[in-house]
Amino acid sequence: MFLAEEAVEKVGQFSYFDLIMILFSVIIAIGFVRLVLAKEKNLFAIGFALVCLGVFVIMDVLIVIAWTGGL
Repeated sequence: MFLAEEAVEKVGQFSYFDLIMILFSVIIAIGFVRLVLAKEKNLFAIGFALVCLGVFVIMDVLIVIAWTGGL
């Protein structure tokens, strides 16, 4: 019975919001690459996108660690 309860808790850690966070990370990464490859560079936009991408990647790593039961 204890193992069944533990399995239910692990499945309960997944949320569809996690997938939305990963999707936003991909969209930010695409935007960052487009900004870097543009002919006219907007340094403020590149810096802002880099900070946002860094924050989202860190959150994605934490999400994946939580999925595997590391947290």
